[in-house]
Amino acid sequence: MPLSTLFISHGSPMFAVEPGMLGARLGELGRSLPRPRAAVVLSPHWMTRDIRVQTGDVLDTIHDFRGFPRQLYELTYPAPPAPALAAEVIASLARRGVEAHAEADRGRDHGAWVPLMHLFPEADVPVIQISQPAAPSPLALLELGQALATLREQDILFIASGSLTHNLQDVFTEHAGETSVEAYVRTFADWVWQRIDEGALGELLDYRRKAPFAVRAHPTDEHFLPLFAAIGAAGRDWTQNARIAGGVAHGALAMDSFMFGTGP
Repeated sequence: MPLSTLFISHGSPMFAVEPGMLGARLGELGRSLPRPRAAVVLSPHWMTRDIRVQTGDVLDTIHDFRGFPRQLYELTYPAPPAPALAAEVIASLARRGVEAHAEADRGRDHGAWVPLMHLFPEADVPVIQISQPAAPSPLALLELGQALATLREQDILFIASGSLTHNLQDVFTEHAGETSVEAYVRTFADWVWQRIDEGALGELLDYRRKAPFAVRAHPTDEHFLPLFAAIGAAGRDWTQNARIAGGVAHGALAMDSFMFGTGP
C-alpha cells in the first residue's frame, strides 16, 4: 500500500526542545507509520529559483536562525544522506517535464530537522531535501507535488514542512495585549481543515481570497504553500486524510498538521 504524505507545521525553532502537543503526536505517528525506505522533505527555508535536490554524501545540520538559546545551536540531526535516491528524484522529475538540479553542498535546514527530531528521533531514516520553488503560487506547489507522487509507491515518505499560520509580528506581540490573536488563528486553521475534509481543492487553491483572516495568517505565504505539495504528492488519494491536532504555539502559530492518502 502506498505511503501517506505529510504536511507538518514546524513552528519556531524552539519546537526542537519544546515539543508540546504536536511533538508527542509526531512521535506516535513515527512509531505507527510503515517504515519508509527514506524521506524527502520540502521546506520554505530552502527556496530557490530552480528546483534543487540534496545529493551530498554528508548533510550538515544547519542552524539557520538567530537569537535563540545556546542549546538549539548544539543540536544535530545525523540522519543518513541518500545520494542515490536524490539521483532517482531528479530523473523522475525529468520524466515528468520538471527540471531539477543536484546540490551537493547544502545541509538540512531547521524546517526539515526540527520536525524530524520528533517524527524519527533515532535519525535512522535516510533524508534528503528538495528545494521549494520561489514561485508564489499554490498551483505551482500542487503541480510539483503531483510530479513527486510516485515516491509514495516506492516506500519513500514525502514531507512538506511549513506552518498552518505564520504571522511573526503577532508572535512577537503576543504578550503585548494582543488578545484576539489566538481566535483568528483557530478560525483560519478550522477553515483549512474543513476544506480539506470536504475535498474542496478549488477553494483551498483560492484560499487567499476565500479563507477568513488569510492575509493576517500569512502576510507572505511561503510557509503555507508546502501544504499544496503534500496534497499533490498524495495524488487522487489526497481526499483520504487526517488532521493531526497540534494546538497553537507562541500565541499565533497554529501547529495542526495533516496526513494525506491515509487509506480506507
